[in-house]
Amino acid sequence: MALDTESFELLLAAVQRFVRERLVPAENILEETDDVPADIIEDMKAMGLFGLTVPEEFGGIGLCVSQEVQVNYELGRTATAFRSVFGTNIGIGSQGILMDGTPEQKSDYLPKVASGELVMSFALTEPDAGSDAASLKTRAELDGDHYVLSGTKRFITNAPRAGAFTLMARTGGPGAGGVSSFIVPADLPGIKLGKTDKKMGQRGTKTCDVILENVRVPAANIIGGVPGQGFKTAMKVLDRGRLNISAVACGMAQRILEESVGYARDRKQFGKAIGEFQLIQAMLADSQAELLAGWSLVQDVARRFDGKPAHVSDPDISMRVSCAKLFCTEMVGRVADRGVQVHGGAGYINEYPVERFYRDSRLLRLYEGTTQIQQIIIGRELMRQG
Repeated sequence: MALDTESFELLLAAVQRFVRERLVPAENILEETDDVPADIIEDMKAMGLFGLTVPEEFGGIGLCVSQEVQVNYELGRTATAFRSVFGTNIGIGSQGILMDGTPEQKSDYLPKVASGELVMSFALTEPDAGSDAASLKTRAELDGDHYVLSGTKRFITNAPRAGAFTLMARTGGPGAGGVSSFIVPADLPGIKLGKTDKKMGQRGTKTCDVILENVRVPAANIIGGVPGQGFKTAMKVLDRGRLNISAVACGMAQRILEESVGYARDRKQFGKAIGEFQLIQAMLADSQAELLAGWSLVQDVARRFDGKPAHVSDPDISMRVSCAKLFCTEMVGRVADRGVQVHGGAGYINEYPVERFYRDSRLLRLYEGTTQIQQIIIGRELMRQG
């Protein structure tokens, strides 16, 4: 699926204008209040951002991956919390239903996701199962036509806002084959939320623990209707999510570079703009080269992603997704560090955007698979191919 070129260009221009005129001016409010203003969320719904990747037949816009990464590049140029409001929802929160769900699950949930009526979160990580996701301990015991779920999920993005979770639990034995993926409404008895996490950066994003105590979930809520497929669903979902995080990293690097170039033009030392000094230019040049390399990689992988059926897992494409996630999230960390360095002491003061981006960018190398997990995926696939 893909939006026609003319309509997509209009959408992209609207997103660029929204970022420039609504989101960037609200960054300081977001930082001070640790929340996204309600009127901005309503504007996002009106623009259709909650339905970017939901097919038109379910009320969404139906972007392909190549189009989605371009939108996320633009959204990366402002505070990450703005995208998080709907990005998790249409990304890892609901992609499992779109990729592997039954026709009934798609028709029941996707229209609500597209309209913004329903916010969905992705609940995989646990206190003892982060990078080793196949070792999760949350149990789902069959009891008649329901499963009874018990366990704790950790660092769940948008959990305080969520109306439902795509949640992985163990229905069988050890390892990946014993994991199933459930649609779990957030208002079911036995679900409790922990206190909202206080994080280094990314203020305005909401994460917390999700605690399940004997929560009864209909067996019909297993995504795809087949137990034991949950880990595979989660990994397919994360492939697309990781590619979009890579695009966000590139957009973030672009904003940091623009802020740095602007500062280098205006700041005077030794009688001239610091941007005239070659050592400053060298830092800017390194950031520009790495940004262009990363963005080219993202676009190439996105085109490959679009060339395969959405429900099919391709190890080679997964490896390339990991290459993009590894390179782009590490790249933006280096660009952010140089951005602070170009600003000098001012870069350590929170009135300058680079200070916030320096903190915000650090999380990109951790969530949806750490850099080290991406290295393992890449190395394992190279050995398999060889």
